[in-house]
Amino acid sequence: MLKLGVPSKGRLMEKTFDWFGRRGLSMGKGGAEREYSGVVVGRDDVELVLLSAGEIPGELSRGRIHLGVTGTDLVREKLAHWDMQTEALAEMGFGHADLVMAVPSFWVDVETLDDLDAAAAAFRRRHGFRLRIATKYHRLVREHMRHHGVADYQLVDSQGATEGTVRHETAEAIADITSSGETLKANHLKILSDGPILASQATLFRSRTAAWSEDARASLEGLARNLGLSI
Repeated sequence: MLKLGVPSKGRLMEKTFDWFGRRGLSMGKGGAEREYSGVVVGRDDVELVLLSAGEIPGELSRGRIHLGVTGTDLVREKLAHWDMQTEALAEMGFGHADLVMAVPSFWVDVETLDDLDAAAAAFRRRHGFRLRIATKYHRLVREHMRHHGVADYQLVDSQGATEGTVRHETAEAIADITSSGETLKANHLKILSDGPILASQATLFRSRTAAWSEDARASLEGLARNLGLSI
């Protein structure tokens, strides 16, 4: 049996069902008595598992599901060696969001990461502690900053409204997901001009660690034909 994990609620679930539906695979929830499972019409060899988008990377890495639909940002943040544990089969064209670095709008001399690096060094000299960046995405931000040679900062964990941390003076800058940038502007923040840390979207991933029996492989090949994918 091929196990396919999809988001369990909201627009991500609806858009996932629509994406598969346009490719000839009708999906739906299994009903109240099957809250965490669903059905793929006409495919008895595929088990639909309903999970939160944040759970799917872990289930893929542990091999508990063969395929999963979730955001690129979640896979790369939650899995240290994501490319060894998963493979992206298809970008699905929805759930677009960029992980960006943003600073206060009145920082007129800070437009790039190089500028932020200089500002961080000056900040530490003046205040005696490192510039704080609030984020939920510690792994991705650290990798990005290391790649660009920025070291004089500290990450502050934010699981709430990250955009408000600068206003509340619990951070000097933020790294967060945005789709339009309007919320950042409303909080008097501007995005650095270097470009996003990561451009994310909903993606169909295959687990590299799942038990791929002959039946599961055959189901994947049939599913791939339905979806027009090369595997």
